[in-house]
Amino acid sequence: MKKKKYEGKLQVVPSDNIYINVNNLKKGVYTLKIINKNKVIKKTKFKKN
Repeated sequence: MKKKKYEGKLQVVPSDNIYINVNNLKKGVYTLKIINKNKVIKKTKFKKN
């Protein structure tokens, strides 16, 4: 199975909270990587049931 990579860029965010809506994802295990200046600063996995 070929992995797909989706990425997006945020403009200035007016608060300290960022929400990611996963309603349209299929069931499975996903990896979320938060990157700052081309360096991964946080990597976490989550499971969509």
